[in-house]
Amino acid sequence: MLTVILPLGCTDFVEVDPPKNTLVLETVFDDPATVESALANLYYDMREQGMVSGYRGLTPMMAIYSDELDYYGFDADLTQLYRHDVLPGNSITTGWWGQAYHLIYGANDILQGVEGSNSLTEGEKKRFKGQALFIRAYMHSLLVSVFGDVPYITTTDYQQNNKVSRTVSANVYANSIADLTQAVEIMENLEPFSSEKVLADQYATKALLSRMYPYIENWELAEAVSSELIQAFSLEDELDQVFLKGSEETIWQLKADEESPLNTREAEQLIIQDVPGQRFALTDNLLEAFEAGDLRKEYWVASMSDADNTVTLFYPYKYKAGLNETESLEYSILFRLAEQYLIRAEARAHLGNLEGAKADLNVIRNRAGLPNTGATSSNELLDAIGNERRVELFTEQGLRWFDLKRTGRADEIIGNLKPNWKSTDVLLPIPVTELEANPNLLPQNDGY
Repeated sequence: MLTVILPLGCTDFVEVDPPKNTLVLETVFDDPATVESALANLYYDMREQGMVSGYRGLTPMMAIYSDELDYYGFDADLTQLYRHDVLPGNSITTGWWGQAYHLIYGANDILQGVEGSNSLTEGEKKRFKGQALFIRAYMHSLLVSVFGDVPYITTTDYQQNNKVSRTVSANVYANSIADLTQAVEIMENLEPFSSEKVLADQYATKALLSRMYPYIENWELAEAVSSELIQAFSLEDELDQVFLKGSEETIWQLKADEESPLNTREAEQLIIQDVPGQRFALTDNLLEAFEAGDLRKEYWVASMSDADNTVTLFYPYKYKAGLNETESLEYSILFRLAEQYLIRAEARAHLGNLEGAKADLNVIRNRAGLPNTGATSSNELLDAIGNERRVELFTEQGLRWFDLKRTGRADEIIGNLKPNWKSTDVLLPIPVTELEANPNLLPQNDGY
């Protein structure tokens, strides 16, 4: 089966009691509070499991798949990712597929129920439809980035979904962008949904659009949308403020639970407590990418040594609050303003606006204590922007890996670092259980 109904987690993610049943009941859409609760369950699931965040989210998994983190553990499925010998039965990728389509099903159910509701106001319908369209597009955008051609699902009809074929990647991107464009139009004039930026509003939707336009090389729209966000938000001056829950530059984040965990899964996963005993550590290759004097290495990287001080390992220290904190200090940030400056810089470089590209790049460099870029030509600027993305956005939702894949540099970079790398590793395998349940998903991705 393509998707199944999974138990929905209960959470105080928004201050509404979650429904006591599954999303498919029509009564969910009689009251705005129950629709908010249904959406809260989707956000909760994004935070706790699957690709977006959670224990096996894109941040640690694609960091070991690329060149950001070394893996020291013994989990067979993680080892497959780290060594580039992933099997179609890998439980991580299988879980990503199933949970993503579960979220897509939930978003489609909300869209269908809200559209047919006679009880909700037009403003409420717009708010709920906009968020559901965003979630549907977001999850499809992650699926296509990881697996390539995937089904684009817009219905809750199980008979139809269980027989669906894969949609070519170009159409997945086009459908996602169409959903996001519609969501922006729906939410454009609505008041902000959350002072904590924990609900997907028009700004989160624009941030995803801005991120997606480079994938289809629409540099004009990438520049236009990122410019809107740059005007609407402000960068934090201090690097140690960037990943706090109240950061001015956060565009969208997933709220920590009111009970457990109080802070982020990212900190739980990546902060080294003991050596030996660590699971992940930053690669020497990434550490060497920081220029001398880069304050990000001072503020966003920390180290731990063994008892004899003979081995020292470094780890991402963007999120600093552990799970034993008594209050929530950090939320998991999915979109932040610094990325938008770098998207606009890349767009401007492609469009021939080299001075504008340098200006955007220098904003990010100067905050990190670095001088203005010395790049002058278009190619030099694009290389400089790529390097800046690496040290600004490291260990954030697999963005480094997606950059290598998007720019066609995976063979060059990963192939020189990992002996098992194959060109077909730019895509992960479609889960074998899905192919067995629905032969219309065949053929399997090359190399598997």
